[in-house]
Amino acid sequence: MPATGSASSAVRVLIVDDQSMIRAGFAALLDAQEDIDVVGTAEDGAGITDVVRRTRPDVVLMDIRMPQVNGLDATRAVLSMPGDAPRILMLTTFDADEYVFGALRAGASGFLLKDAAPDELIHAVRVVAEGESLLSPKITRTLIADYAARPVSSPFGEHTLEVLTERETDVLRLVARGRSNREIAEDLFLAEQTVKTHVSRILGKLDLRDRTQAVVAAYEAGLVRPGD
Repeated sequence: MPATGSASSAVRVLIVDDQSMIRAGFAALLDAQEDIDVVGTAEDGAGITDVVRRTRPDVVLMDIRMPQVNGLDATRAVLSMPGDAPRILMLTTFDADEYVFGALRAGASGFLLKDAAPDELIHAVRVVAEGESLLSPKITRTLIADYAARPVSSPFGEHTLEVLTERETDVLRLVARGRSNREIAEDLFLAEQTVKTHVSRILGKLDLRDRTQAVVAAYEAGLVRPGD
């Protein structure tokens, strides 16, 4: 049942998880924040597009493993909806999960362990809502490296990156290594706003949704390799 919130500019969150205690706990924690409004919950990915249309979330907390329609298929369904799709923050119980690799390609904006500390969950929702990707936690870096090392067909080859300028290539390389905009700015002696502009142009030129997909593209194109 949707929870209520009072802040009109609050981040609207939909929680999708087959465990009622997880849904209730996350909803209570997030709805207690002044800048977050839990607009609904669902126990499975079945019918997820209808739920998204009804609740209009900015961020969907999506469990990966659900009995009827798993989080991967649900993510694909949500992100293929016309218009501005919400950002997807995947929830997993395991450090490595077979569905996560597909979720990366599908466009998930981040991953979070279900046993993460409360402040980590709150921070993750805020970060993803702002259009960033949750790339700092160890789980995400490990999953991206493992995913990129798998023999999968990819639209990204080394020639794909030729559309980028030398500076944009430098920025993408650091994004792929998990650097934040502030860290990239310090490494390249640039203003943080300049880095944001470069990242935006990279996403546009490569037709990518967000930084997570940019990291995958960098690995698949051979710009960086697992372990760099």
